Amino acid sequence: MAAPFPSLTKTWHTNTYPAISPTRPEVSAVDKTVFITGGGTGIGASVARSFAAAGSKKIAILGRRREPLEKLATDLESEFAGLEVLVTSADVTNEAEVDAAFKKASKQFGPIDILVNNAGYAPTFGAITELDVAEAWIAFETNVKGSLLVARAFERAANKMEAIVIETSSIVAIMPPYVGSVSYTASKLAATKVWSFFGAENPQVRVIHVQPGQVQTDMADSIGLKNLPDHAKFLKGKFVCANWDVDELKALADEFEKTELGTITLHGLGPFAHDLTLDRD
Repeated sequence: MAAPFPSLTKTWHTNTYPAISPTRPEVSAVDKTVFITGGGTGIGASVARSFAAAGSKKIAILGRRREPLEKLATDLESEFAGLEVLVTSADVTNEAEVDAAFKKASKQFGPIDILVNNAGYAPTFGAITELDVAEAWIAFETNVKGSLLVARAFERAANKMEAIVIETSSIVAIMPPYVGSVSYTASKLAATKVWSFFGAENPQVRVIHVQPGQVQTDMADSIGLKNLPDHAKFLKGKFVCANWDVDELKALADEFEKTELGTITLHGLGPFAHDLTLDRD
């Protein structure tokens, strides 16, 4: 089908297909510990199921509502032999709760290999002059402050040799203004920049920004996120959409690695050298 949004690949998928199946041996998550925020329903639940299907035996899921988390944990442990799902109830805007959740996971499972930062909030759409500012600001609290708190807690609990962050981003973050979505769009763009900085400050962590697509969930129209294989290393620091064809993306690997393809930046200013060394004096 024709892509309804900007696409780097000619093929636009709206369903799963063999190349992204979590049961493929080359995308195995065996021996990987996974931590998923917003992990109880919708995208988060699909992510947890995919990692379980890929062989992970240690999955921690975080969310505000304990009931759906516990139901998902029970369902997954019944379906996948040997799987242990840790339920951590927390609000990502609460630093103490986030820190406690990651400490609990690392104590029970050891270092975390993969973080899926999926917790988010989409406020009621409305023009700037008409929206409820208090509700609109919840998007910034959840999407931006939540990302900051999760990033800090994850850094302390992560595998120090190599870790992966999959950020559930949004295509609206890179598109021209979509009238009525100012708080969601601005907060998702800011969250994506938070994770971009985290990846730059922690080069051992591979950060990938993923637009998960569109199907119905409790929060918005979204699609389940699939595990990313090791040969997706060329996507470190890049923005990709789950609808884009995996094989076509892999064919662009060299261009992704050597150019700013897939990077959120301003073009036309020429080369820009920057020093990421932090001056702590």
